[in-house]
Amino acid sequence: MLVCVDCDHDGRLQDIATEVGVTLRAAQSIVTDLVAAGYVDLTLLGRRNRHDVHRQRALQHPLERHRSVGDLLDAVGPVGPPAR
Repeated sequence: MLVCVDCDHDGRLQDIATEVGVTLRAAQSIVTDLVAAGYVDLTLLGRRNRHDVHRQRALQHPLERHRSVGDLLDAVGPVGPPAR
């Protein structure tokens, strides 16, 4: 979910959910958790939401705290936006 949100900041959550292979409700829950953990900012732009990933934020696991979210996303590699 984090990779898809990073690739498509202005994407509809339904499209991202489809790309990831989860229900809209599951996607909403995951994004809510990412926002609560401080990995993602949610901004309302009219009737749409914008999701911005904090790439500089450190990962939480004790063995990976020296790595950032950006390091993880870069390791996964470039992923295009969901097909519409």
